[in-house]
Amino acid sequence: MVKIRLIVADGWIGAPGWGILCKAGTMPCSSNNYADFYLVALLGGVSAAVSKTAAAPIERIKLLIQNQDEMLKQGRLDRKYDGIADCFRRTAADEGVMSLWRGNTANVIRYFPTQALNFAFRDKFKKMFGFKKERDGYAWWMAGNLASGGAAGATSLLFVYSLDYARTRLANDAKSAKKGGERQFNGLVDVYRKTLASDGIAGLYRGFMPSVAGIVVYRGLYFGLYDSIKPVVLTGNLANNFLASFALGWCVTTAAGIASYPLDTIRRRMMMTSGEAVKYKSSFDAGKQIIAKEGVKSLFKGAGANILRGVAGAGVLSIYDQLQVLLFGKAFKGGSG
Repeated sequence: MVKIRLIVADGWIGAPGWGILCKAGTMPCSSNNYADFYLVALLGGVSAAVSKTAAAPIERIKLLIQNQDEMLKQGRLDRKYDGIADCFRRTAADEGVMSLWRGNTANVIRYFPTQALNFAFRDKFKKMFGFKKERDGYAWWMAGNLASGGAAGATSLLFVYSLDYARTRLANDAKSAKKGGERQFNGLVDVYRKTLASDGIAGLYRGFMPSVAGIVVYRGLYFGLYDSIKPVVLTGNLANNFLASFALGWCVTTAAGIASYPLDTIRRRMMMTSGEAVKYKSSFDAGKQIIAKEGVKSLFKGAGANILRGVAGAGVLSIYDQLQVLLFGKAFKGGSG
């Protein structure tokens, strides 16, 4: 029998060094039979896909509100949205209810390699920091979780950024107000084709640097806080409590989302300029122009919808915890160090 050390976050589970996705804790497994591990990995992926698909409408609303000023400049929106409800109403009325899921396919596809890469790199970075709670204390252990999670997220972003770009362009591809209700893109492949034709590879990676900064903040908090706080807070009667696990997951996604939101706005506004005549010179230039012309509040447009969207991330974490109990009859210890 082989004992394998496992880690968890964001709906996926990983076994360091094995290329297997699983959950935090230690579980006996036959070295000749990995079927259970791949089944668990599949369940984690399905849970994430279902959760993201369920939250896709609010995700698109968030992106539309966040990037509406760029869309106004490009003539793809006739007037600003008055809020979440107004954006929902107008989008459903102008494009149909199913349009609220526009861009979701790219988002789901992106999710699988993103999480797999996060876990692969996270284990490597965690070994670099090597902090242990018992030896170095809680503060250093938590800092190590934050650093390893952030570094893993930033590294994996390099491989999946173009899918995030495509998802953003599709979600913000409202029927043009000035072009007879036509869309700019016909689908995922069309986004790649047109962007490569107009801007080359650079067009697919526009906004990459603020994305790296944002992913360090967001992914670091997402991985680190959940791994670090869960074994401290979810103890005793709360250890296997669904609502408590859900609340913790929601708080983690909300805190991480708000902390990194201005960087997220800057990067997506930069994405929106691929294929356009006028582009921002850099992420600093983008932030400076947005603040000068629209005010600091513009960096947080769509933040309310983003908080609601965090329910999806919380659902992935808490539902998966419960699946572990149902599948294996016990709860595995949080954290990986």
